[in-house]
Order: sequence, then C-alpha cells, then structure tokens
Amino acid sequence: MAFCFIHTSDLHIGRKFANIPQPADGNIRGRLMEARHAVLGKLAQAARSNGAAHVVLAGDTFDTATPSASVVRQALAAMGEAADVTWWLLPGNHDNLRDAEPLWDMIARDAPSNLHLLTDPQPRAMAAGAMLLPCPVAYRAAASDPTDILREMQTPDGMLRIGLAHGGVTDFTDSGDAIAPDRDQSARLDYLALGDWHGRLAVSERVHYCGSPEQDRFKHGRRGVCLLVSLEAPGVPPRIDEIETGSFHWTDIPLALTARQDAAAALRAALPASGRRDVLVRVTASGWLGLPEQAALRETAAREAPDFAHFELVTDALGTLYDAADLDEIDRGGALRMAANDLLAEAQSGDLSQADRDIAGDALARLHAYIREASE
Repeated sequence: MAFCFIHTSDLHIGRKFANIPQPADGNIRGRLMEARHAVLGKLAQAARSNGAAHVVLAGDTFDTATPSASVVRQALAAMGEAADVTWWLLPGNHDNLRDAEPLWDMIARDAPSNLHLLTDPQPRAMAAGAMLLPCPVAYRAAASDPTDILREMQTPDGMLRIGLAHGGVTDFTDSGDAIAPDRDQSARLDYLALGDWHGRLAVSERVHYCGSPEQDRFKHGRRGVCLLVSLEAPGVPPRIDEIETGSFHWTDIPLALTARQDAAAALRAALPASGRRDVLVRVTASGWLGLPEQAALRETAAREAPDFAHFELVTDALGTLYDAADLDEIDRGGALRMAANDLLAEAQSGDLSQADRDIAGDALARLHAYIREASE
C-alpha cells in the first residue's frame, strides 16, 4: 500500500493584508485573515478524505516572527483538534529559527501531541518505511542552499526518503544561495516537498512546490491547493494529486481597449459572472479611450465593485483621446472650461515628464466624469 501525505506550505497565518483597502461597509481584511486560519481544517479534511495520516508544512506557517499569542494558540488548537492527523512543522524564512526563537519556544511549550516541530536537520520517522528529512531555515536571508545537508543525511536501506525544505530553486547558476533543482538525485530522495513559492509548480517529477493553500496576491490565477503525495516504494515516481483548499480567488484581468469602443460592455464581459463575494479582482485597462468612454468605464466599475470581495481598476496604461466636443461637455466657457483647457495643454505638453502628462490626463478624464455625473 502506498504511503500518502499532504504537502502544504506558506499558510502565513496572521497576515494583516494592510495593502488591501478596507471599505467602510465591509471587512475584507478580516475575512482574508480568517480564511488563513480556516484552511487548517481544510487540510485536515483533505488528509482524512484521502487516507493520509500526515500533513507536512514546508515553512512560513506564520506570517511573521512575532505573531500574537492568540494567533499561535488558536492555530495550535486547530491542529490539535484534528487528532487523527499528524502535523510536521518546518521553520521558513518568515518564521525562521533565529528571528522567531520565542515563537518556536511557545510552540514547543503549547504544541498538541500530534504536532512535531522540525527545528533540527535530523531524519525523523514518519511511519514504518518512511523517513522525513527536514531542512529548517535558520535565517531570513539564506547564504547557502538549505538542502545541501540532505546529501549527508543517512537513513536505513529500503526506506522512503522525503525531503522537506523552504526556499527558491536556482537555475543552475553559481549563486550558491538557492536550492539545486536536481537535489532529489544528489540526495537520493523519493520526493522533495518545497515551500516559499506561493503558486503551484512542479520543478521535476520528484520536486514540487505546492503553493499556498489560501492565495494572498494577484499572481497565480487560481484558488490555492495542497498536494496529496502517494509513494508506492523507494525509487518509484510519486503520484501527485492537487486538492483545492482556497476560499478566495485573486484574479488579475487585462482589459485591452480601443478608441470609441464600448468600454463599459467590455468590462462587464470580462468580469466573472458568479461567486463574486469570494473573488478579488484587479482590472488593468490599457489602450486608448475618449473622455466619454473613460467615464463610462469608471461608472461601470463603481457599479460592479460592491459585488466583489475587493475590486481595483488600474488605468495607468490607458491613454486618452481628446476631442473638442468632449471638452464642450465639460463647459463651453468659464472657469471649468479654462481648467479643462489647461489640463489638456499639460496632458499634451512636450515640456513635461510622462508622469506629469499622465496626471493631467487622468485629472481631465475625472473632471469630465464628474460633470457627466452631475448632469444626469
């Protein structure tokens, strides 16, 4: 029978998400923080539903070296409540051994009996026939390949050798401070479970990043997963199954627009149609639009935004096409028209930097939008 376990990493429990604006009528930061704690229960369920008795966490279980006592104690309680699962906890760069020494002392003091701390680079027996070879992170910034020690770790003949480490994989350069992608071969590993990269990535047949089980950034384009790893026997390639664990979907949507296009319709068509409450969206608009089309785009974004957990419209790469008729919509004379003319002159000025021209153009587009809104 195959030996099975759950491979996960980068839970970053306690992350505050200060970079996400907190709306006056919502609590998205609180929801994101709670999801990172709740994923512990999902990992336990993934293990028991698939006949796995172990969950290995490849570093950065906590977001900082000094999480609050309540964050730590509640996480330990959640692991302890899953008494049918054995948890293996490796220090990563965010919760490394040196900076987070009080954290690991607290965990050692309060850990439930089904939690094992991997603070020493010594082989540990997971089950009959399976050895776990941990590479704990001592310092936040490594100066050498943390898996180099795996080559020297000895295990009895006929045992599965499962490496566990946290860090980036090198591209065969001579940098010396990243993990060799062929470490499974040089250390005779049946599997190398890696953490640090928050997206799912197969480095090779036996070397895998599982990614964060609950995503935290606009980068990887899918909900978080953990990996169910099944090992039949030493030397036999592992079977890897992905199990979705993430509650939130962070989606980055590129929106290329052209002159006189119905920008509002294009935005609506690009947005996900369902499950919006648990979706964080960043729409990056590019191309060229006239002032009325830009106003329509912003108005549509404002109408759609409350459906989502979080919504951003980024227009830095969106150029503006100017038309005298558009300026007439602002005012045909007087102070507003003078202001519009000045902004237009700055937006088209060859004497200003591109950044200053962009600021003037954006201000003119917003002025047009405000006047349009006030007249409706």
